[in-house]
Amino acid sequence: MSAIARRMQRIAPFYVMDLLAQARRMEADGRSIIHMEIGEPDFDTPAPVVAAGQAALATGDVHYTPARGLPALRQAIADHYRDHYATDIDPQRVVVTPGSSGALQLIMSVLINPGESVLLADPGYPCNRHFVELVDGIPVALNVGPETGYQLTAEMVEQAWREDTKAVLVASPSNPTGTLIGDEAMRKLHATVERLGGVLIVDEIYQGLVYDEVGGTALRFADNLFVINSFSKFFGMTGWRLGWLVAPDSFIDAIDRLAQNIFLSAPTLSQHAALSAFSPAVMEILEQRRQAFRARRDFLLPALRQLGFSIPVTPQGAFYLYAGCGDMCDDSQAFAQRLLHEAGVAVTPGLDFGFNQPKSHLRFAYTTDLERLQQGVERIRGFLAS
Repeated sequence: MSAIARRMQRIAPFYVMDLLAQARRMEADGRSIIHMEIGEPDFDTPAPVVAAGQAALATGDVHYTPARGLPALRQAIADHYRDHYATDIDPQRVVVTPGSSGALQLIMSVLINPGESVLLADPGYPCNRHFVELVDGIPVALNVGPETGYQLTAEMVEQAWREDTKAVLVASPSNPTGTLIGDEAMRKLHATVERLGGVLIVDEIYQGLVYDEVGGTALRFADNLFVINSFSKFFGMTGWRLGWLVAPDSFIDAIDRLAQNIFLSAPTLSQHAALSAFSPAVMEILEQRRQAFRARRDFLLPALRQLGFSIPVTPQGAFYLYAGCGDMCDDSQAFAQRLLHEAGVAVTPGLDFGFNQPKSHLRFAYTTDLERLQQGVERIRGFLAS
């Protein structure tokens, strides 16, 4: 057989998936496992969304849609930006995709030429750099820390800019740190990238999950950038595989043509279901869940700090805590293995999020209910004491 393409040597696996498989086997053997490793909301898809999907299935609304998505859904997404973020978006700039991963694939494919580089934060979501690799671009990871809220700044971008740099990709709120880029910092970041001749890409898939301030969107500041979003996190539709992107007008034709060729269209059933996701009834449900996530964060953050984990920046969004464990271990991956097997608590080692001190960090996801989180903290306390 022919050799596997060289780019695959640079595509790393999710290391936590091995740990998750171990946890599932332990549960099958009767062990009680508290899951704080998975970045998936524990809430079911809201009932009105499920009902809308069932109605579409019953009436046969399961045929191909336009490559950019149902016009009614694109309009609903544009209305959502207007109603919740006071931002007017032309629905023609909205493209519905198979998850936010589909959006990233489209953006990188129409924007990045082989050999062009993209600046990203480290730690960060690992798939971001892999989508750059997929189009033979060069991901350039910039170390970020608590002094910048684990986010890239305009000054960092200016200093790191290279002759081959084409774009900067940021996330707000971010995975794994849950931190935001404030309005003024986002304005400055966009202005710097634009002046240097590049394009800003903003991952906003945790947009609705912001706790201490009103969430926003980078689309308030400019039209000549890309924004990625998803129905998975805030809307609780992970398995429906639905996301969207908002692109500059000049890229829409290329994105449309590429979408036709790569996946034709996002899942039709999911699109019809998502039409109800912005309804007042569903938004009320989602607000209750947002408050539940906030309560979990407000419990777990001080609890982990009290146990000795270092979390120098309070996360403002998403559902993660990125915790330093350097005073407890030399290898967070080995630490996570011991925590799973000896205490029955599953967490994600830092190795999954880049190359910036991964052995001294763990990610805790508060995607399980408060009672289970409390049990998890007590198990960790006992583990550390032993």
